[in-house]
Amino acid sequence: MSLLEKIHACNRWAPDQYLPFVVAGERLGLSAHGFAADLARRGADFRLGDDGALHWQSAPEGFAARSARFAEILAGLVADGLISHRHGESYPVCAGGRDQARFLIDRAAAPYFGVRAFGQHLNGFVRTAEGLKLWVGRRAADRRNYPGRLDHLVAGGLPWGVSLAENLRKECHEEAGMDAGVADRAVPVGAVTYCRASEAGLKPDVIYCYDLELPDDFTPACTDGEVESFALWPIEQVLATVRETEDFKLNCNLVIIDFLIRHGLIGPQDPDYLALVRGLRAPLP
Repeated sequence: MSLLEKIHACNRWAPDQYLPFVVAGERLGLSAHGFAADLARRGADFRLGDDGALHWQSAPEGFAARSARFAEILAGLVADGLISHRHGESYPVCAGGRDQARFLIDRAAAPYFGVRAFGQHLNGFVRTAEGLKLWVGRRAADRRNYPGRLDHLVAGGLPWGVSLAENLRKECHEEAGMDAGVADRAVPVGAVTYCRASEAGLKPDVIYCYDLELPDDFTPACTDGEVESFALWPIEQVLATVRETEDFKLNCNLVIIDFLIRHGLIGPQDPDYLALVRGLRAPLP
């Protein structure tokens, strides 16, 4: 296995398997052919156009009215089994940044419509006499996604109505027991992007990345049950685990590779260096 293969794993999808999801003439996502056909058969809300796109033709005008109506539609889709469940967090549906939201969608439904989703991942690291170390979490066995897999110290989705700073403080408290003063020392260091096919649909995702240097007496404590344990690993062990195993949650590999490049642990002497740098910022559809 190679680090480049981990990037490829987050960017596997076939464009011809999806149809544009269009609202009021604007393309906002991509839906799988089968799901789009199911929606078109259900009633008057959706249709398959001659342009080869899935249209939400009954969309009302305005952000609030559109969000409320879409929530009603999603409730019916969940009840009918076309969408697996509702998560309870609202994500913005947008063609670009979060500030361009056209309406809201439940987090769990976002892949079915292939709309862009946003998250935040934090690299919690410690400088020790033995070298750089990274805090690694192990996800609880009861998680719906990636149970028992390795994860960042802090990582989570970015719901609507919460600023990046506020959400990072919340995630830091819930997942690692940090107070706001510690969380506010996190340094934004860029973003990674990827687009991959999933069982639910398509995930064109943006992850905002943060570094937080922690003192050697810091001990994380999960408060929301998402993580069952933490360990402070030498960075060489982290690199070997990413390179040689499938132990980390899939998108964590990208954020860790980005960390390793920025901290000089993967350099231009690596034959895949340029491909790794480019691959961390895959263009989103």
